[in-house]
Order: sequence, then structure tokens, then C-alpha cells
Amino acid sequence: MRLPRHYIPRNDLNTMQLIKTADLKSIEPFLKELYIPPADSHKGQNGKVLIIGGSELFHASSLWSAEVASHFADMVHFSSTKENNEIFLSLKKKFRNGIVINRSDLDYYIKEDDSILIGPGMMRIGETHNLTKYVIENFPNKKFVFDAGALQMMDHQWLYLLKEKPVLTPHPVEFKRLFGIHLQDLSREEKIHIVEKTAKKYNCILLVKVIVDIVSDGEKTYVIEGGNAGLTKGGTGDVLAGLCASLFAKNSALNSAVLSSYFIKKTADELFSTAGLWYRTSDIIVKLPQIFKKIVYNRTA
Repeated sequence: MRLPRHYIPRNDLNTMQLIKTADLKSIEPFLKELYIPPADSHKGQNGKVLIIGGSELFHASSLWSAEVASHFADMVHFSSTKENNEIFLSLKKKFRNGIVINRSDLDYYIKEDDSILIGPGMMRIGETHNLTKYVIENFPNKKFVFDAGALQMMDHQWLYLLKEKPVLTPHPVEFKRLFGIHLQDLSREEKIHIVEKTAKKYNCILLVKVIVDIVSDGEKTYVIEGGNAGLTKGGTGDVLAGLCASLFAKNSALNSAVLSSYFIKKTADELFSTAGLWYRTSDIIVKLPQIFKKIVYNRTA
């Protein structure tokens, strides 16, 4: 459904707040609420994340999500298709920061872990549809982040089944597939209004990946400016989803979405200073914890 240009009343955007990577003060309220592992904490107390994703074709996507999550959560569990698990196990020579689990044990880890990311690298097939529906129907109280394949195969009506507001991370094509609304070629004001109304209608947090990201819970809406064209590379969305899920383990859904967008863009800004637009997705994963440390700890020093 393509909405008409007059759909946006210009006086209905007073809930929107602008956040810029160039302005540390604009993200300060969210940094104040950010969970920092206490000095006396023990293993497992600082977040456990389950990532369900990957396919034989897109095996790297879920690996990127798992890699970034391993920096921010105490434990990362990974589940995928049988074929992709074989690929992922071979990659354990490089990735030693998580545990690959069997699909037969999935229910146990959904119950155990603090947040669940489902979708990165999953294909538009019946298995993705059925698995996404299964976890929603059987675990409505869990913290979910839905990305990529899950967004493209789920029914928006399933969101009404969830008791805990999930985070959805669509780009415009995925937004159109899920909600039937075309965002491309609309003005920024129109996009903001549509995202806010959609988030409210379906009781979710939307992190819409456009040039200027839009995050909304239906009541509060944030526009995050920053980053650069290097973020168009494949895999950056998987890194964003993995970061969001790991933050969501110990933070609110809305704060996790805003901080994820901000720090991915801020990392891209920093990488541009040394590599221009020619950095890789793996460079973001390496640089991201350094940017977190620089901003989070320097502001409290």
C-alpha cells in the first residue's frame, strides 16, 4: 500500500528527537541508562544471547551477528539449519566465542537465554516461516529481535501474540513485505510518521534502516544521523541486529535499538577517518568495542 503525500500532518511530529553521532550530548540520556557489568558480577550475569539464523547460502550473516554479540554478552548460543551448522562448526577454528547448539535443544536455550535474535541469513522458505511462528507462539514472554529472513517470512499479526515488545530491524523492502507500506521515495517526515504509527499499532520497537535510521516504540521516536555509504556493504545489518540483541539482554528494547543504531554509525564515522569508505563489515566488529569503551568510559572518567 502506497500512502498519499498528504498522509503526514506536519504538527504530528513533536515526539521526534534527533540524535547525531557528531553530538555526544544527544545520546547522553541513553548512555546514562546503559547497563555496565558490575565489578563483582559472575559468568552469565551480564547477558546470554541466542542467535537463530544462517543458511547454506548465507552462512556468514549469522556469524557476523554472533561475533559482535560475543563482545557484549557473557554467552552466545547459535542454532541454524543442519547444513549451516556443519559450515559453522568448521568456522569454529576462527570463532571460539560461543556455542553451536543442536536444533533439538532449541527450546531449552530459548528458555535459558535473556534475548533471542532470529533471522540473519535465513532464506525465504517455509522453514523460516514455520520456525519464526513456532518461537513466537510458544515463547511469547521472551525478548526477541527479528531481522532479515524472519521479517520477510513472518505475518505481522503474530506480533499481537507477544507479551514483551520485540525489536524489528527492517530496511524499506522488508518493511514493505511485512506491513505492506512502501517507504521509498517518501519524505523524512512521512517516513517518521509511518514508522511511529506502525510501531504503536503492532506494539513493537521499529528500527528502520534508512540513510537516517528511524527508531520508534509508537510513543517516542528518534532519528539517528551519522555514518556513511560504507554501511551499504552486506553484513552491516547483521552486525546491527547482533549488537541490538546483545544489548537487549540487559537493557530496554527502545534503548537497545537507539544505542545500536548510534554505535554502528559512530563506528563507521571512525573507520572513515582511516579507511574512507573501503572498510569491511569485519572491521566494524573489531572497531565497535573500542568505540564503546572510548565513549562510555571517557564520559565517566
